Order: sequence, then structure tokens, then C-alpha cells
Amino acid sequence: MKKSLFLLAIFALALMTSCKTTPTPEQLNCNPNPLTVVGNTVTAEITGTFPEKKFVRKGVLEVTPVLKYNGKELVGETVTYVGEKAKVNGKVVSYANGGTYKQTFTCQYDEEMAQCELYLRFHATKGDKEYEQPDYKVADGMLATVKNAKADDNKGAVTGDKFQRIIEEMTEADIKFLIQQAALRNSETKSQKVKDLQAAIKDANDAENKEVASLEVIGYASPDGATDLNEGLADRRQAAAEKFLAKALKKAKLDVDIEGSTTAEDWDGFQALMENSNIQDKDLVLRVLSMYSDPEEREAQIKNLSSVYKNIADDILPELRRSRLVLTTYLIGKSDEEIAKLAKENPSELTVEELLYAATLTNDKNEKLALYNKAQELFPNDFRAYNNAGLIYFEKGDVAAAQRCYAKALEIEPANPDVNYNAGVAALAQGDLAKAEQYFGKAAGTSANLDAAMGTYYTMKGDYAAASKAYGNTVSNNAAVQQILNEDYASARKTLDAIAEPNATTDYLKAIVAARTNDREGVYANLKAAVAKDAALKAKAAKDLEFAKFAEDEAFLAIVK
Repeated sequence: MKKSLFLLAIFALALMTSCKTTPTPEQLNCNPNPLTVVGNTVTAEITGTFPEKKFVRKGVLEVTPVLKYNGKELVGETVTYVGEKAKVNGKVVSYANGGTYKQTFTCQYDEEMAQCELYLRFHATKGDKEYEQPDYKVADGMLATVKNAKADDNKGAVTGDKFQRIIEEMTEADIKFLIQQAALRNSETKSQKVKDLQAAIKDANDAENKEVASLEVIGYASPDGATDLNEGLADRRQAAAEKFLAKALKKAKLDVDIEGSTTAEDWDGFQALMENSNIQDKDLVLRVLSMYSDPEEREAQIKNLSSVYKNIADDILPELRRSRLVLTTYLIGKSDEEIAKLAKENPSELTVEELLYAATLTNDKNEKLALYNKAQELFPNDFRAYNNAGLIYFEKGDVAAAQRCYAKALEIEPANPDVNYNAGVAALAQGDLAKAEQYFGKAAGTSANLDAAMGTYYTMKGDYAAASKAYGNTVSNNAAVQQILNEDYASARKTLDAIAEPNATTDYLKAIVAARTNDREGVYANLKAAVAKDAALKAKAAKDLEFAKFAEDEAFLAIVK
């Protein structure tokens, strides 16, 4: 902002003559004004002009920017300007032609700087004479809108449990038949696998936490011979095996339904056995299967491979002349009530999956934390308990404790992307951007939240172009902050309206958008909503230059008082 207040000429005149007349002041620009935080840095460039025939040839002028805030001063780097005959090092200003003044002020932002003023402090000398002048203000206030982007706006990555209420288990047994026959043989019906399947049926029937989901008997024929013959063989084999199994179940007094089906020519089984075999030229046989879909053509082509077919007939086909018995059972786990009760009374009786699952049954952060801590005690080598405890600490605002938990989790699983992601977000909260970048670099493969976290990282770094690219279509407060900084108010409004669970920051950002688009009623309505959710925002809004135009309005004052 330009101001007719450039007093450098006053000092130049004082050095040149004892005349007390003030020369015509020149224009001074401080860019930006008000000062603006970018990332976490405040940078201002102050420029002006030294008039012609004003700067004393032996004069020396020291100019120092001073930021004044909350009773404190932050002194910037001094720049020295000298006349053509001065015996001091500095930037030389021509007496005849004058010159330009340019100085940069930079500092790291501190929350106490929300209300501040930037001054220039002058010290002029000529020989042993000194000339002092009151500090002169060149910029008023600080826009720190970027600081509304918070690390905790990023969703944490929970490393979940693998608890399953119902676990499906499968038991299988084959009853094999001789070529072109469907007669049962004792060696097959009394095999260990058939016995194990019958025992599994009984166990599932008797156990309180198990049940039979299905019991199937599937009849097969090998893919050699006529199709009609194979269809009949498959049917008879299925019927024989089902009859045997039904009789065994009746004898054991087990009431279980049996489902039956057939596969006349088991080409899928043939291919699987071939792929796992050591038969010479098996690749040639597999190529035939891929080239021909017609069963008769396949069989003919394979039989033409006389050097291979004998091995197929001896080693592969007998395995396909069978009935397959398939038992599917459900192992039913503890109820939510049982798990919750044990978690409180005797957590050592729970598995790690059940204990981690128990933490999902409550919304109380302290209860969750107690369960994760117990999981750490009982299962110290499971990184998930440490990671999830870290998330709770982070949500409670104890970032240091969260970081300790993440560090322990990474000792156990150094490459886990979710833990690295969470550690990166915690580093952002501490302002350690370098550490955050390291963690995020190891977080590839985690949820889509990583892109949003990178957007926050770039915003805090001050790289707004990269931040916008990283956010993409993210719907969050932080994404809206970036859109406000880019002056894309329509997108910011759309983003904020789409947030599923708006909080106080959401409403505050809506008020900023309203202020920047001259929507006075929008400012008041959204600020009211924001301070209703978080009373601390009253003091923030009262100092925030985003609302400078409304600072004297009665409605505004009523909200922030």
C-alpha cells in the first residue's frame, strides 16, 4: 500500500544543511500491507525513492525494520546507505541523481504477532553528528489465515483388528473309484480323510460355537471316454458316495442335509493336476487345453501325444475318478457383550484380535486407551496397539505421547505405511516439516488421507501450488484454507458446505469467505456458529484482520465480546 510518508529525505536534508525545512516526501511501498504469513514465514519488501540533490555526500543513513507486537520488538536486518564521499561501507546514493531504497524484512510467525505494526527505525550521521527520528510505521497488522490449516484436521490411520464373528472352515475328502466303475471300496470309505470329515461333522454338530453351513457330495468322471458314459459315471459315483455318507450320519445320529451335484468331465481338475505335475511336455498338454474348448477335440489331441498320454493315464486320470465330500462349518466367535465384559473383567482371556476389537465397541477415549494399553501389556510385539494408542493421545492433544507410541510401533514394524503416516501428521503438529516429509515418504500405500496430509505439509511449507495439487478433490477444512489463500472463494464455500461433520473451524472459515466476499450477514451468522462451538474463537476473531471491516459493527462486537 502506497503512503506519502517516506522520511528518508528528511534525514538526507538534515545531513546536508541546518535548514529545518522538510522536503517533499516521496512514496513508500510496503508489500504486502498488512503483513501476511506464508507457511510460517512473514516477508515484506519495503521500497521508496531518495530524491535528487538531497542525500548529503558525506552522510550515512542506517535503516532498520522493527516489528512491534504485544509489548515486544523484533528487530530486522539493518541496511546502510551512504553519500558519495562517506568513509563508511554501504549502498551509495548519488547526490545529483538520488536513488532507490529497497529493504526486505522477514521473520518466523508467532501467535503473539496477530496484532502488530512494522516500523522503520532511522539513524543518520554526518561525521560526529547524529540525527535521530521517531520510528515510522509502514505496515499495520498481520494476516495469518494460513494458520487455520491444522495437522489435526487430517484423519488418523487406525490399524484395525482382524476379528471375525464367524470364521468359515472347510474340510474335504475324496472317495476314488476304479476306471468306469462306481462301486465303493473299503480302502476309500475308511481312509483317514473320510474319517476326519465325519469327525468334523460331529464336532460342528455338538459344539455350542460351531454349526454346519453345508455338506456337499460332488460326483466326477475323468475327461476320457464318451461324454454319455462319463455323465452316467459321475451320477452313479455321486449317488454311491451320498448314500454312504447318509448312512454314516444316521448311524451317528447326526441330522445334516446333503447337497449333491456332478461334473461329468473334470477338465478343471485335469488342468490343475497337470500344472502341479512333473510330467514331461506338460506345457504342450496345457497348450492344447488353451487352444481347444470342445471336450472331444481336447481328448483327441491329448491322446495323439502318445509319448505323454501313458503318464497322464497312470498319474492324472485316476485322481479324477472320484466323489468329493465338502463340509463347510462356521466357527462362531464371542458376542459383543461377551467381549466387552471380558475386556473389563479379565482381558487376558481375549485374543489380541478380540481385545483390539473391544476398543471399537466404545466411544470413550479413555476406555479405548486403557484397552490399547492392556493390549500392549499382553501382546507387546503387536504394533497395532501402540499405533492406535498414539491416535488417542493425538486426539486428546498430547502429541508428545502420541509420538512415543508411534516410535514404539515403528520399532516393531518400521515400514508400516499407516504408522509412518500417523507419525508424519504428529510431526506436522510439532512444526517439524522435515521429519514429516521423511515419514510421509514411507507412507505410500496407506489410505487416500496421505494426499490430504501432503496438502497440509505443502501449505505449512508455503508451497501453495503443490498444496492445491495434493489436495485435489479433498473435502476438509485444510483444503478450504488453501482455496481461500488462492482466492478461490466459490470452491472454498463449496468445500466447507460439503464437510460431513462441520466443526468450529469450519464455521470460522465460512465467516472468512463471507468477509472476503462482502457478505456481512454471512460473517455474523457463521461467526456466531463458530463461537458457539468454541468460545476461544471470540478472542481470535476480535484480532483477526480478516474481519477488520466489521470490527466497529455492533453486531460483530456483540459476537466477540
